[in-house]
Amino acid sequence: MATIVPHPDSIRHGIAMHGAPKYDAQATHLDYVNPEAPKGGTLKQAVIGSFDTLNPHNIKGKPAAGLEYLYDRLAARVWDEPFTLYGLIAEQIIIPEDRSAITFILNPAARFHDGTPILASDVAFSFETLKSYGRPNMRRVYGLVSRVEIQGERQIAFTLGEGYDQETVMILAMMPVLSERDWAGKDFDATTLAPPIGSGPYKIASLEQGRQITYERVTDYWAKDHFVNKGQYNFDRLVYDYYRDKTVMIQAFQSGAFDLYREFAPSSWINNFGKNSAKPYIAAEIPHSRPESVRAMIFNTQRPPFDDIKVRKALSLAFDFDWMNKTLLHGKAKRITSTFPNTELAAPLLTTDESQVNDSLPLRERLKQSDSLLREAGWIVKENKRVREATGEALRFTVTLNDAEYEKIVLNYAEILKKLGIDITIRTVDSAQFVGLLGMYDYDMIMYRWVNSLSPGTEQQIYWGCDAAKTEGSRNYARICTPAIDALSTAIATAKTREELVEHVHALDRAIMAEHVMIPLYYIGMDYVAYWPKLARPSNVPLYGMVVETWWQDAQGATP
Repeated sequence: MATIVPHPDSIRHGIAMHGAPKYDAQATHLDYVNPEAPKGGTLKQAVIGSFDTLNPHNIKGKPAAGLEYLYDRLAARVWDEPFTLYGLIAEQIIIPEDRSAITFILNPAARFHDGTPILASDVAFSFETLKSYGRPNMRRVYGLVSRVEIQGERQIAFTLGEGYDQETVMILAMMPVLSERDWAGKDFDATTLAPPIGSGPYKIASLEQGRQITYERVTDYWAKDHFVNKGQYNFDRLVYDYYRDKTVMIQAFQSGAFDLYREFAPSSWINNFGKNSAKPYIAAEIPHSRPESVRAMIFNTQRPPFDDIKVRKALSLAFDFDWMNKTLLHGKAKRITSTFPNTELAAPLLTTDESQVNDSLPLRERLKQSDSLLREAGWIVKENKRVREATGEALRFTVTLNDAEYEKIVLNYAEILKKLGIDITIRTVDSAQFVGLLGMYDYDMIMYRWVNSLSPGTEQQIYWGCDAAKTEGSRNYARICTPAIDALSTAIATAKTREELVEHVHALDRAIMAEHVMIPLYYIGMDYVAYWPKLARPSNVPLYGMVVETWWQDAQGATP
């Protein structure tokens, strides 16, 4: 079949969710890399838990860390723009004004690790496979495609059907490309420890199941000089060691067992890295401008008594943020009041909004409000126990954690709830159990988080939509389902301009917070990272924060 040659004006080297890409077709490297970074050395990192599969694209098993380095995508995302993609496997991209279709013209140089070329047939195979067996978000978005047409050996077109939005073509452009030849005769919908053939900057060198995985840099990587890769993927080897728990992992780092440790809990950072002025490693606090993780104690709103908003609000009022901040976080934390903390996407607080929890009131006053709300909801106090007035059933629930770091927070909260006649159980489980419970929505309340980007889109339906609340393995951890939130989460991806997007996000943000689906915790606005001086990093930090792929080994020392 002959390749269809489009009109030159419709060909793009990159696509932005809103507006135009920052980098033009003549760009030689990204602004946040050191294009002269030397290659070589080994970067050792650590992970808690274990792994049992090398297939990160289905929902079976626990994938090994670092598997994303095996696969190139049709287009690569960069981290100094809210959401922009630049052609990688796809040398050129064609999109009509209404974004109702997308055509990819593949780079003739694109190769898998076994030397075979990446062809349109591999892209079609990847699409069909991921549509059938991929993660829920892939299945949903890929299901919006009404027609796939291979227009030549290196050209493939996707036509979108009913329900597509501005973001659909972006999700398609981020498709990882699998080798049809490698997967022939294999069960994609299963766990596997057979190293797959990829096309990215690294391939698997060795592994010990559940304990360690090592990657080696592909020296003849086909895209090593592509402008989105220049100055990145500098280490010859990447090693991920698995540890039983966080305490052991931190001790191992401090003894020099691995090179770089990222901390996400401010209290752990302060206690383990902030007090030792004579430490031989570098403890860096690197500011960023991305949305912080929405750390929270999340209600399962499909389980009584959390299916009652009055109960959820009452329990939110009882949380003592000031105690947590002063006692555990040394006053460094800020209260999360939005699903997009640390960004312009956070809806401005309205002082007249009675649906919000007023933290400025003393805890004693808030507990009086809690008691009133619980009584309105039918929960009275009898013999110092909070019980349902109609049946005498006690109000009790379990908070499930996977990190002992949060136990002090929940223990303090439990003491406060005793004043309201409520007893709770705290359950800390290992990572494997936690992932299983999370996927099945098998919990009352869970300590977890959502992660957002500066360009939210269809993932908001996965976080907040009604379909996601019914789909195991999805991310609507609160299992919230209201017509208003469902409609607003869908509308996000239809925004045509940045201004319209911000307006939609503010509306969704207010609606979610008004439902009290969680007890929000804190954010910092910093990346906490400790590393040994053999590592160096660029001085320019992009919008989304530190990018480990831009680091390199430097025997002369590193940027503090």
